[in-house]
Amino acid sequence: MSSDKETTIEGSLHSTGGFGVVRMKGRYATDIEDLWSAITEPQRLVRWYGKVEGDFRVGGEFTEYVSGSQNEGRGRIEVCDPPRKLRVSTTANGGPERCSTADLVAEGDHTILTIEVHGMSLEGLYAFGGGWQLHAEDLATYLAGHDVVDFGAAWLTRWEELDLSYLEMVVEPLEY
Repeated sequence: MSSDKETTIEGSLHSTGGFGVVRMKGRYATDIEDLWSAITEPQRLVRWYGKVEGDFRVGGEFTEYVSGSQNEGRGRIEVCDPPRKLRVSTTANGGPERCSTADLVAEGDHTILTIEVHGMSLEGLYAFGGGWQLHAEDLATYLAGHDVVDFGAAWLTRWEELDLSYLEMVVEPLEY
């Protein structure tokens, strides 16, 4: 997977309360309204992330199928403040509840997107770092005008590369 060359993604791993936190920050070459649309509208999400269906109001519940990782889950919208903030809680494959927050900030003709996901196990946190960076890269690819259609071997190879770099980030303690 290649992302738009104008997009730089900074990823980091932390922990709080015994659970892992993944943080991704990227500067995307699009305005805030377009980026908001890309991360909240099902017909656009399916082109880079996966299939999301449900009630898209605060308190509403949804289902998701994440194309790359092939995870299925359920979620609830906790906060929706267009086009600045979205927070959802999700569970996937019977795992623990996770809370994901997307904060958007306009910066000229670009938008800064910060995604923070709380609630992963510390043992596998590096894999979530790689996965979330790949989602951020896929978003950049999509915003550059290309649907992400290959969630097969190339996607998995890139995820494995990123996993190794995030594994190197894991040092004790992770708390912040």
